[in-house]
Amino acid sequence: MAKNQMQSMMQGAFVLTAASFVAKLLSAVYRVPFQNLVGDEGFYVYQQIYPIYGLAMTLALSGLPQFISKYVAEQETPKAQQTAIRKLYPIVLGAGVLLFLLTFLGAAPLAYLMGDRQLAPLIRVVSFTFLFVPILSFYRGSFQGNLLMIPTAVSQVAEQLVRVAVILGGAVAFRQLGLTIYQAGTIAMFGAICGGGVAVLILLYYQNKINGRQLGLREIQLTQRWDKPLIRRFLLEGGLVSMYSGFLILFQLVDSFLVANALQAQGLLPQVARVTKGVYDRGQPLVQLGLVVAGALSSTFLPALTKYLLGKNRSRFLSTTKIYLRLTASISLAAAVGLALLMPFINFALFKDAQGNLPLVLFVFAVFLMGMIQAYQSIAQSQNHFRIPLKAAAWGVLIKVIATWPFTRFLGTAGASLATLLGLTVTLLYLIRREDEAINSFWRERHFSRKLLRSTGAMIMMILVYYLVLVIILDPRTHRLSTLLMAIGGVSVGVTAFVRSAIRNQLFTVREWLLLPFGKKILTFKLRK
Repeated sequence: MAKNQMQSMMQGAFVLTAASFVAKLLSAVYRVPFQNLVGDEGFYVYQQIYPIYGLAMTLALSGLPQFISKYVAEQETPKAQQTAIRKLYPIVLGAGVLLFLLTFLGAAPLAYLMGDRQLAPLIRVVSFTFLFVPILSFYRGSFQGNLLMIPTAVSQVAEQLVRVAVILGGAVAFRQLGLTIYQAGTIAMFGAICGGGVAVLILLYYQNKINGRQLGLREIQLTQRWDKPLIRRFLLEGGLVSMYSGFLILFQLVDSFLVANALQAQGLLPQVARVTKGVYDRGQPLVQLGLVVAGALSSTFLPALTKYLLGKNRSRFLSTTKIYLRLTASISLAAAVGLALLMPFINFALFKDAQGNLPLVLFVFAVFLMGMIQAYQSIAQSQNHFRIPLKAAAWGVLIKVIATWPFTRFLGTAGASLATLLGLTVTLLYLIRREDEAINSFWRERHFSRKLLRSTGAMIMMILVYYLVLVIILDPRTHRLSTLLMAIGGVSVGVTAFVRSAIRNQLFTVREWLLLPFGKKILTFKLRK
């Protein structure tokens, strides 16, 4: 029985990780054609409001379902699960309604603080996504707590597909029907409501198919007395997971209020400031793509870490933790450096011009910092440590808020990127300082940090040689398609150089290689040489 349960858990984790990968890929990729259709000013309008939607979906996709699934899984019988749900759902519903009211009624003040009153209708539209949070998180959490991952996976992918279709439809309407950028942005935000509605219908279908009326919402009495200890746990544990799942989105929200205003204070005209902010926002989908693998690693390692702790197997916990950190550090650093080096190609190929290269080069180093932050947060979460990660996140956001205005005021959007990196660095250093020294020692063991720097250096050298050859032979930015092919070629060169150097320097053990995608094939290649 235990073996079957473990197999179900691993299969479910794989399904959920795959669905999350597809959803995040869709969420990042659609922004390229959207920006191409509506331009940088239209992209600015969308990105100003996106963090509000992003926070709602973080709650509905990962933060609250994870907390609810854990809470449901703790109950030993179906009857106990029903009781737990009846106690918890009113709290989740209250939180969703409160966030909706604050956002909908505060749309005009929020738009004013963002420096653009015309954003108010978009904020009102996107505020309705908070009403989907309780029902989406309830059903997803209930299914996941019973190791049923398919409903969550299907609803997640379908939601993104519908949303992306509506967003791109709005962008096409902007080009074909002569809509304003704010009208196109309103349609794009309406896509979130359409996607949320489809996700609810899919989850209701699975609910009736699997459980019938069991654990349904109709039986829950919303007027019952709230459990205060449960509220505290909900805010602490659910808030922590939600905060780290959407940590970069919080930084984007800070940018929505401060960057365009700071650029205008610098002396730029409002329209120029909006376009400049739109160029700066190009970095968001690139960082999001870079973090997909780090997120997948977190989903893979967190159950194992929790299992070893529950089994009081400290030695296995420590060894698994160090493997997790080594893999995360290596992949996220290689991704960040590779993106930074190839940014001139990527920027021109995807976004039609080479504006904003310096801010984007700086910004993509958030991939490394966020990858490591997610890893340390997952380790703390597996040990049921919640206050330290919350304090770390609070310090990081505070530093971001304090630094963004002056940095942007004097350095432009490059300053905004530096403020993001500074806030993330403070968060990471706080987590490292408060973690067990036995875990932090992974940098020193087997000279890991030195080997990682060598492998990264080899990748940098090969990409620079690749650059030099392209510049000598032909103009690397003549046509977007040819530039895209060159960027893809650069990625291949960088990955090959990093992997070859990692093998030569014995960066990973055999066990660590086998945990990586295609790790077995890489080892086979190594043995043939």
